[in-house]
Amino acid sequence: MLAAVICTLVAGGGASAAERPVKVVVLGDSLSAGFGLPLDAAFPARLREALKAKGITATIANAGVSGDTASGGLSRLNWSVPDGTDAVILELGANDALRGLDPNLTKTALNTILVKLKDRHIAVLLAGMQAPRNMGPDYVRDFDAIYPALASTHPVVFYPFFLEGVAADAKLNQGDGLHPNAAGVDAIVARILPRVEELIARARAARGS
Repeated sequence: MLAAVICTLVAGGGASAAERPVKVVVLGDSLSAGFGLPLDAAFPARLREALKAKGITATIANAGVSGDTASGGLSRLNWSVPDGTDAVILELGANDALRGLDPNLTKTALNTILVKLKDRHIAVLLAGMQAPRNMGPDYVRDFDAIYPALASTHPVVFYPFFLEGVAADAKLNQGDGLHPNAAGVDAIVARILPRVEELIARARAARGS
């Protein structure tokens, strides 16, 4: 497993005090951390470039830990999401499903993360995950239901499946069939970008800038 990759990437610059960049943290696992990829090809870096191309000023911190579960993300929440963070992209749960963990455990951990971030007035984009289909229909049903249920009870921006359009496509994944390659990351960024723009708009509105 890769160690945590924590870095801050800046999109745009020279903003006035009223237009200071929105500070975004990507709290996730290897899918967002950039497992098997150069740092500049990881999801946070590519998202930064996509936002910059649209003239959106934001800092994107990569708080992805390879192998992390939802419970692991909860345990490191306070130091992974420091004071001053405006928004979080929450991308956790893939490892829970791969390990066959109880969906109730995953849901409880994610729910607690969302409650804590709400209490801190941090806007959240919840990126959903789906269980591998070989886990059986009951497990798939229970796991896949986690994210829509959370999105219905928390004021989040919701992106139903982080790997939409990428999962199971050999051309967009590394040799292990699990982690997106550089092209796969770009595909994820292109699809999720409108939701990220919505997240940033919410964060700006919340701070009154």
